[in-house]
Amino acid sequence: MAQLRPFHALLPPAHLVARLSCPPYDVVSAEEARTLAQDHPHSFMRIIRAEVNLPETLSPYDASVYDRAHANLHAFEKAGWLQRSTLPQIFVYRLRANGHVQTGVVGCCSVAEYESGAICRHENTKPEKENDRTRHLLALAAHAEPVLLAYRGRNEIDELVAQICTQTPWFDFVADEGVQHTLWQAPESEPLARAFQQVPRLYIADGHHRSASAARACAELRRQNARHTGEEPYNFFPAVLFPAAQLRILAYNRLLRDLPKWNAETFLSNLRRDFEYAEHAPAAPQRKGAVSFYMEGKWHGLTLRSPMANDPIAQLDLTRLQQQLLEPYFGIADQRTDKRIDFVGGIRGIAELERRVDGGDFTMAIHLHPTRIGELFAVSDAGLLMPPKSTWFEPKLRSGLFIHAF
Repeated sequence: MAQLRPFHALLPPAHLVARLSCPPYDVVSAEEARTLAQDHPHSFMRIIRAEVNLPETLSPYDASVYDRAHANLHAFEKAGWLQRSTLPQIFVYRLRANGHVQTGVVGCCSVAEYESGAICRHENTKPEKENDRTRHLLALAAHAEPVLLAYRGRNEIDELVAQICTQTPWFDFVADEGVQHTLWQAPESEPLARAFQQVPRLYIADGHHRSASAARACAELRRQNARHTGEEPYNFFPAVLFPAAQLRILAYNRLLRDLPKWNAETFLSNLRRDFEYAEHAPAAPQRKGAVSFYMEGKWHGLTLRSPMANDPIAQLDLTRLQQQLLEPYFGIADQRTDKRIDFVGGIRGIAELERRVDGGDFTMAIHLHPTRIGELFAVSDAGLLMPPKSTWFEPKLRSGLFIHAF
């Protein structure tokens, strides 16, 4: 049973929403964050990445960054740039981009269900990022960004959502990156909350660090509260819940540098020996098991060998890539910690992979076929974890549209 609760949201007024909202904290570099906030006093980037207000030499994990985030949130609310809903609300949120449409339900989900495994995860978190987001939300006393959750679709929910979408939206705008964002307030919360009680499991699609940080912050606040009941707002975190069939996963690609004893001719000779190899290949692989790689101005292709095991982790292209190429060829045993590998979300495009190799910073780019949502569910249902950087969901949720203060 999935708990979905209405909440008192902090929302921007419709006339400010396009200027205030911004990309999520973790999809932009420090330089990009500063550019987005520069000359834009309303930018929510000043709250989720408050280091943009401070000297570039300062660590993004300095205590003053979290203090500034807290101050900025209160300044935004005082100025009327964020307004608190008078009643607890559930919302419907639609994203539309390049012919793709996905419509989700916005509400609060249970930290207890995350801790019990009813909200399933599929990736490990990095301690540094988890620490950062925990400190950030404790400083704000608010969840500044929602988690993206997936569920196996249900007709009853679809019908309720479709009815709400016939009403006048709270806001409807097109962001700078070309994604249309539309938000409706549900006239009644109970029908959707009751419908989600029939959903046995929710799956974290995007937001593992936000979920883990919500649980850690809840534990800390629970410890401080001698009268803790489990009903306090800090026991719940905001999420957007989408039916899985509507979600779009792009490839999460790899870049390699500083390869030991690198010799391109020897490498290609070994590939011809060990794999089904194509000297010319499309930059974007067209099927599961196919991998394209770019080096010395040219795209090559190979087909990964069939997995030896039948478990859902072994079936993943990323697992096969790790076992068959990255570790035996380059000695990369742990992608999370090895400094020779970097990751590029599929939204950045093929040109970005070529640019970074042609620029000399990297030796090779590897373009994978996207992980499928069914593979994510299979891994999560088995209680297993995917390799790092397995999925890139697109379009991304916009930050600053609804904030959960606790």
